[in-house]
Amino acid sequence: MAENNHVIIHVHKPGLEEKLFFCFSGIIVSIPITLYFGVFSSHACLLFPTLSSLCSTVLFTPFIEEFSKVFPLFYRHGETEKSIFTLGFLTGLGFGITEFILYVFVQGAPPSIRLPAIFFHASSTSITAYGIATKRPVPFYLIAVALHLTNNVLASSEFFWLTGGLAVIIITYYLSWHLYHKTSDRIVDNT
Repeated sequence: MAENNHVIIHVHKPGLEEKLFFCFSGIIVSIPITLYFGVFSSHACLLFPTLSSLCSTVLFTPFIEEFSKVFPLFYRHGETEKSIFTLGFLTGLGFGITEFILYVFVQGAPPSIRLPAIFFHASSTSITAYGIATKRPVPFYLIAVALHLTNNVLASSEFFWLTGGLAVIIITYYLSWHLYHKTSDRIVDNT
């Protein structure tokens, strides 16, 4: 007598409420983590007084922000590659919107300069999310950090950002788009 061993797998596809939750996670989870660890990076940079703000912004910020933006994704189960990628994009989008509001309305930065950063954060977070979805988080995290670090180095000089920073942003957007098209509706096994 042959036995039928069927395994039923529940595919979880996030609805609108869950997507909004992850977008808000970029605000309520990622921003506080960034601010908390940002204090330590600022203190570590005090060892180099003349380079203190540059050290904190350019060197430590990409590592801290890229980690804090994907932190909510590490607790997802039963998701597909595509849904993890999408939730990562939305978390980065929430982070980017918050950063935009802070820079424009609190620090007085021109909106046109800060607008591309909204989608830069969404795109860089989705790159790391792709790594989580494909069980290779570290290499994709390091790619996101390298893009973020390069952008911050170029942004420290207005001339270099206008010539190279826009290219980094476009590369980040393209890589995110490309990786999205590599995702599937295959369930990510987190065991």
